[in-house]
Amino acid sequence: MTVEQDLPTVAPAPARKATAAVVRDSLGIGLTVGVSGLAFGVAGSAAHLSVWQTCGLSLLVFTGASQFALVSALAAGAALPAAVLGALFLGARNAFYGLRLGPRLAIPRLLRPFAAHLMIDESAAVALTQPDRRSARLGFAVTGISLFATWNLCTLAGAMGADALGDPAAYGLDAAGPAVFLALLAPRLREGAAELKVAGVGAALALAATVVLPTGVPVLLSIAAVPIVLAAGRPRGGAPGTPDRSDTADRSDTPGAAGTETVA
Repeated sequence: MTVEQDLPTVAPAPARKATAAVVRDSLGIGLTVGVSGLAFGVAGSAAHLSVWQTCGLSLLVFTGASQFALVSALAAGAALPAAVLGALFLGARNAFYGLRLGPRLAIPRLLRPFAAHLMIDESAAVALTQPDRRSARLGFAVTGISLFATWNLCTLAGAMGADALGDPAAYGLDAAGPAVFLALLAPRLREGAAELKVAGVGAALALAATVVLPTGVPVLLSIAAVPIVLAAGRPRGGAPGTPDRSDTADRSDTPGAAGTETVA
């Protein structure tokens, strides 16, 4: 037996450093974002949910924006079906993350239900930025698990703390849900002009409908802002990218233009 055969197999130093970097970054995101579960615990109490109802939402739903949307609507007096429907619309984006990441992660069939529960903005973003499948799987798992654990522990702490204080409205804590939801929305508004237009039209629709529709329904109506903005931004005369026929005809009559026809 040679000396080389007696030595244990050790991963190359660059590979170990890369793995450590993925774990470090994933833990940083998971622990930092998970602390916002404190705000959700307070928001759940402000919506008159019990501690266990609030914690149950974090355990079973586990998608921050949808949870805040649900409790904010309930706190505003919305009917339960309208509040749930709005939360479902927001949570639907996670299904599209799954379609995008499924081939990349190639998770075994038995683990897919657990992976689906961890498919949120942060875990998807970390997985998409990794250079290979191994790093993507590691980043997805570490981010999702650390965030899930931190989020649920902080939800419990926030709900118990708010419950011990009594009426959250007496301390102004009833505004925690809408405030955090706006904080989640604000970065999206800096992504481009289309996002600003959708936000503006959606807000206008919701405000206009508030005086005639029950609480919670105007928020659902604001979803119509998306097709309205898309239709308004579509070039006239056909589908996007289709050249105008009159413009094409003008160019064909120009001497020397490309595609001029020869006289028969």
